[in-house]
Amino acid sequence: MSLEIAFMQLFNGVSLFTILLLMALGLAIVFGLMGVINMAHGELMALGAYVTYLTALAFQAVAPGAMEIYLFVAIPMAFGVTFLFGYVLEKGFICWFYNRPLDTLLATWGLSLILQQAYRSIFGAQEVSVPLPTWLTGAWEPVDGIQLPLNRIFIIGLTIVVAVSVYLLLYRTRWGLRMRAVTQNRAMSAAVGIDTKKVDARTFALGSGLAGIAGAVFTMVGSTNPGTGQLYIVDSFIVVVFGGVQSLIGTVMSAFAIAQTQTSLEYLLSGSLAKATILLLVIVVLYFRPNGLFAVKQRS
Repeated sequence: MSLEIAFMQLFNGVSLFTILLLMALGLAIVFGLMGVINMAHGELMALGAYVTYLTALAFQAVAPGAMEIYLFVAIPMAFGVTFLFGYVLEKGFICWFYNRPLDTLLATWGLSLILQQAYRSIFGAQEVSVPLPTWLTGAWEPVDGIQLPLNRIFIIGLTIVVAVSVYLLLYRTRWGLRMRAVTQNRAMSAAVGIDTKKVDARTFALGSGLAGIAGAVFTMVGSTNPGTGQLYIVDSFIVVVFGGVQSLIGTVMSAFAIAQTQTSLEYLLSGSLAKATILLLVIVVLYFRPNGLFAVKQRS
């Protein structure tokens, strides 16, 4: 394998890693804190993608001259709308299924079907796409033979900003302290005065908002349809479980390892065979480490 091909494979792996990480971060926060298996997480991603699409339409109709900067409005809008939707969803639906994992799984799976049909009724079954600003089209060529798509570079930068922001929120704020306390010991947290219900609602909303950002990012690399969220939900669960359910560092490392392995195998094998090989490797690792590679210790 030449140096140029190796570098491009590395870059492709990083590109896949960023999308997996944005999806898995929200899932890891919700799953790790509340133990909620949210099968509708992919539809929250699709909601973020559709919000981005509607924002692009609004800019085209009202301010076509500002299309170069619409993404800087669409991304916060995707986060805000899915954050609010997640907050209402937790308060009115998810809160009734705590400590009932099988019921939660079935209920959120049903919710995902409802949301898919809602998207199909509102936006139609056909795929929709958003225009890329001119500064995100084309590629950067650092050396001859290596071309790096500008939209992928932007996504990598955005993912770094989001990941650092989530870290600072969890480890440098009182809200993050409460979230981590509830994760480690819910009963003791409630005993010392932490409103665990409020923490649950805000945490679920945060995870939903991160899925919305992932949806906005997805519009930069592909078109959106009502089933878009299902493309990444299984991979996201694999990333979270493989890294350790309550370990954000494990989620990051797991997403990177899976993305790089998958892109390398896809170069050598077919896409379906590469995914099957990844799943087999994950099963083998979880057999020896059932709590994941980077599982954190819990207080009981």
